[in-house]
Amino acid sequence: MPISNSPRPYILEETNWKAVKATKFEVAVLPWGATEAHNYHLPYATDNYQNEAITEAAAKFAWERGANVIVLPNVPFGVQTGQLDIPLCMNILPSTQLAILKDVCDVLVRAGIPKLIIFNGHGGNDFKALVRELSFHFPKLFTCALNWFKVHDKTGYFTHLDGDHADEMETSVMLEILPHLVLPLDEAGDGCDKKWKFKAMREGWVSAQREWTQVSQDTGVGNPYEATAEKGSRYLDAVVAKVADFFVELAETPRSGFYN
Repeated sequence: MPISNSPRPYILEETNWKAVKATKFEVAVLPWGATEAHNYHLPYATDNYQNEAITEAAAKFAWERGANVIVLPNVPFGVQTGQLDIPLCMNILPSTQLAILKDVCDVLVRAGIPKLIIFNGHGGNDFKALVRELSFHFPKLFTCALNWFKVHDKTGYFTHLDGDHADEMETSVMLEILPHLVLPLDEAGDGCDKKWKFKAMREGWVSAQREWTQVSQDTGVGNPYEATAEKGSRYLDAVVAKVADFFVELAETPRSGFYN
């Protein structure tokens, strides 16, 4: 993402010790993406670029509304255990994620920051069990996980709604934020994917790791051909607005007030 003209006090990579020392941060946001193949037309770092664009925009709106949030550097590697045979899909295991998170949480506790949002941009990452373990080790730090791609319904924004990887939605978002990294759509694969044979898995009450090269010929899942930057802009605006509202609400709500 392009660097702003002056340091943004809500972006840790840009701010400085003078500003940090003078600020009581209430919420830390840890973007966590992946580096993996995204069909033929999108860059390997698609999940990271999207994470950065959304967290930075949402944090800006939240900061302007008085919420002291701080966005930490994005973690660029995710769980890729279904894509081990695809070159340079950068896999780390959930146990590695837990080790990293423990160290990050230790830093936040020492800094007196009481709330952490793990901001997930990769479908292969699943932080639910890790959040439970972090809550055990760091009871004073409220930790939650947010999947940005589930924030807002795609209905009304896109034609093809059944994809989940390098599809019309992801392609539209990338055309909006970093169009120079997107190849012409006539170079993209069609994103056609095979479904589970088992009815129980199709219905969603049994889950397993997808073996990616058996599912998709081009690594995409979902038709990208009708993607446009205009669709991506509209969808991003809706997502960022909801995320910013959550940042503000979490920052303003004391730990004793989390339940009605």
